[in-house]
Amino acid sequence: MKLFLKCNGWAKVVFLLCLMANGMPSFGQDESVADSLIQVYESGNYDPALKLKLLSRITVNLPDPDRILAYSDSLMTEAIRQDSTIYIFNAHLQKGNALQQKGNLSGALDSYFKGVKIANTNFKKNQVALMYTAIAAVYAGMDNRKNTRQYYTDAISIFKTEKDTFNYAVAMENLGDTYLEWSKPDSALLYFNQSGPLFKKLGKKLPLAYNLGNKGLAFAQQGRPTKAEENIKEAVSILEELGDYRPITTYLTYMSDIYADKEDWDGAFDYALRSLDLAKQYGLKVQISNAYLKLSELYERTGYASASLNYYRKYIAFRDSVINITAVQQMADIRRNSEKAQFKSELDLTNQQKRTQKVVAIATAIALFFIILLAIGLYRRNMFVKRTKTIIEKEMARSEELLTNILPEETARELKEHGKVQAKKFESVSVLFTDFEAFTAHSEHLDPEILVNRLGYYFTAFDDIIEKHGLEKIKTIGDAYMCAGGLPFPTEDHAIKMVKAAFEIVQFVEKAKFDKGTDFSFNVRIGINTGPVVAGVVGNKKFSYDIWGDTVNVASRMESLSHSGKINISENTYNLIRDTFKCSYRGQIDVKNRGAMKMYFVNGLRQEVNES
Repeated sequence: MKLFLKCNGWAKVVFLLCLMANGMPSFGQDESVADSLIQVYESGNYDPALKLKLLSRITVNLPDPDRILAYSDSLMTEAIRQDSTIYIFNAHLQKGNALQQKGNLSGALDSYFKGVKIANTNFKKNQVALMYTAIAAVYAGMDNRKNTRQYYTDAISIFKTEKDTFNYAVAMENLGDTYLEWSKPDSALLYFNQSGPLFKKLGKKLPLAYNLGNKGLAFAQQGRPTKAEENIKEAVSILEELGDYRPITTYLTYMSDIYADKEDWDGAFDYALRSLDLAKQYGLKVQISNAYLKLSELYERTGYASASLNYYRKYIAFRDSVINITAVQQMADIRRNSEKAQFKSELDLTNQQKRTQKVVAIATAIALFFIILLAIGLYRRNMFVKRTKTIIEKEMARSEELLTNILPEETARELKEHGKVQAKKFESVSVLFTDFEAFTAHSEHLDPEILVNRLGYYFTAFDDIIEKHGLEKIKTIGDAYMCAGGLPFPTEDHAIKMVKAAFEIVQFVEKAKFDKGTDFSFNVRIGINTGPVVAGVVGNKKFSYDIWGDTVNVASRMESLSHSGKINISENTYNLIRDTFKCSYRGQIDVKNRGAMKMYFVNGLRQEVNES
């Protein structure tokens, strides 16, 4: 099954797998095959024993999500009637795929997790990994990066262990897409260059087309338009031959980008309009939204503000209809389930009391016996109520912990009390960025699992250092790490704390070079800037704490202009720490979009520098 999801302003091509009745996966749809199968099904001229297999093949080959939903419901009903676990699993998978195409991400997750429950009980690990791949794609559509990485990594590990080459390649391809979302084309190409040869070796034409197109998107991000255009045109040619139009709309949008970068506006508008027409023809809501956004950008770049605003409004209307899962809904579900459990306990206790009264009325002679039974029953019931209450309290505590892990404690409290979070401006905040040197060079030669585990090793240590100094982690972006000091509560010494934390990060990275059992390590660059920022929670459908402002952009530039193992700071930060730390003036250095700026390397505490 092929899907397009809107992630952080760009369209991501994700392909998922469809499970056939015999448990083996297939790839892609063929509407003509589906129509032929539907004619046979509706005629009733077939062996009843083949009804489940016939319905399953129809759902696999249909490209239209509404028709897939209709036939997957028929498949589910018949599978339950025949008590066929494999086809119940298949129906959940196809329903999830269709709901994801329609932008109903909460419904898709519900279907996929039901499939995971069935697979864990009844099937081999391959089927569990299959669902993990689908679930990861949904979380990618929500921009839930932690869950996206986790489920793709788990799926890749299972497929590799089970020697399932095709599904292993699919999961690798989709994880590469995730790195494209994070603007990490080098990392994305690492996965694409491994999955592509596997598809070619297996003779899988459609996934190979996706691979070519996705490589084209990566080349475009690298600023290599010629290579990008070559790969995308080759992908579109294969997809047109196969009649798979959904991904073509996305690739046409990227062709528009390539022509726009060359200022060939006729070509740019032509590709964008072709993408919109194709998306409307097949009712592809997410792709229509992407095309509207692209046309809005093109009109803005060519000076037509009114047309740009019109298309942007259409883009917003389509975008807001897609993502529909929130942390508040999850917390409400936990409370609702808790209330149901408590009500059931009370009802059971009442029924027990009625049964006891009836027994006493029937035979006084055996009253003592039943009183003893009642006492035992009440004791067990009380124990059950206590255990239930303990479980409820644990679940509520887990919910609280989950929310505070996502948001700062003060922000989480405001969200729970008022249902929303007001954006706040902080006049003085220190922002730190880190980035690993030669990450791309390492990634080209390493197993992806080893690479991701190594990144986790570094970032876990960074988290501990940041927490130790009372700073706030904002996010990770690929191999980059971002944090801030002076929020959500303003402090006077945030710049000093940030520099101290930066030195501990450098020391940890240096120490990690001597770890036993690893054949590689990284060098780190660090940049810090201080100034005003705006902080708040992004959106009202899915919560993510973030900061904005020119201060953040300059901090990123400080990192990119730093050196290996060095802490590069701006003049603003220098003025706050110069009495505590010894610094070396680097002079005025050109900064993109800002001109020349004064920069300093921090060498250490003044006392430590003097002693040395």
